[in-house]
Amino acid sequence: MFKRMKEDIKSAKAGDPASRSSVEVLFCYPGIWAIWFHLINHWLWNKGAKFLARFFSTIARFLTGIEIHPGAQIGRRIFIDHGMGIVIGETAIVGDDVLLYQGAVLGGTSLEKKKRHPTIENDVVVGAGAKVLGNVTIGAHSKIGAGSVVLKNVPPNSTCVGVPGRIVRSEDTISPLNLEHSKLPDPVKESLKHLLQRQDKIEEEIQTLKKFHGIDDPDFKYNDCKEFENDMIFKD
Repeated sequence: MFKRMKEDIKSAKAGDPASRSSVEVLFCYPGIWAIWFHLINHWLWNKGAKFLARFFSTIARFLTGIEIHPGAQIGRRIFIDHGMGIVIGETAIVGDDVLLYQGAVLGGTSLEKKKRHPTIENDVVVGAGAKVLGNVTIGAHSKIGAGSVVLKNVPPNSTCVGVPGRIVRSEDTISPLNLEHSKLPDPVKESLKHLLQRQDKIEEEIQTLKKFHGIDDPDFKYNDCKEFENDMIFKD
């Protein structure tokens, strides 16, 4: 037990540059408390004391603002940063060395009693407010951008952002833990950039056509010139 507590405190100190001492982490980090509460609740759940497990998990939620169903499987060295609003469902599986930011949800999308919550593999970062829904798998060493809604599997060593989540970067090599969410790619911005570039190209082509036909009037309309309408270019 003490080895596990020491691991969790060390993980919190490594994952949060604001931490200054082990004592501060022990007394001031509710994410650590939520994990320790869950270890007891999960033990009770597996022993058949399901009501007690749910009751104590409700107390843990009241004290920490973090809801972890006692049936969820949680790995080692999990760091929950701030933690308020985090929800981890009953059939969720979270691997080792995972970093969860505040507001992250590992939720279910089915009413059937089956595996209906996500599987988070080792060394995954789930950004603030991100929602991972359904029986999907987030591959090892992946990053889920803040505010993303992930509905499909994410391969290992990938970056997933957006609503719905899109894989915008996939790497063959394992990358070190990176907390710089502001540097994540923006697929919407890239799409708009390509559209604007295409629009500029079309505008240039229109201006070239107008010059070719000797049309210098900026208020010129195609319908005002029958000869222009009957030009061979438009017949083609």
